[in-house]
Amino acid sequence: MGAGDQLRIEMRREPDRTILSLAGELDMASTELLQQALAAQELRQQPMIVLDLQQLEFIDSTGLRSILVALEQCRERGQQFAITPGSQQVQRLLGITGIAEHLPTVAASEARS
Repeated sequence: MGAGDQLRIEMRREPDRTILSLAGELDMASTELLQQALAAQELRQQPMIVLDLQQLEFIDSTGLRSILVALEQCRERGQQFAITPGSQQVQRLLGITGIAEHLPTVAASEARS
């Protein structure tokens, strides 16, 4: 099973943001897929990047780090960054680690078309 089987990323553009919907598992085996998606030239000019975590089933410390790296990349580019609330497991890990306090969050409805 490859990283593409573990993590699926769907990109959706809206006038004021680009939404990356993550489904599956964000861990050591799959974080490179997220980093590649975030490095795409077409994302560099977008005013806001939203990581939609609703369909993310699992995340480990490497996945958490990749989200923090995404936040920092967006700040360096002058972009806004936000996440949507994820599954119970994802939210629990974000809360326990204290990372949730540092990540702007938008309602799941704001990430849908």
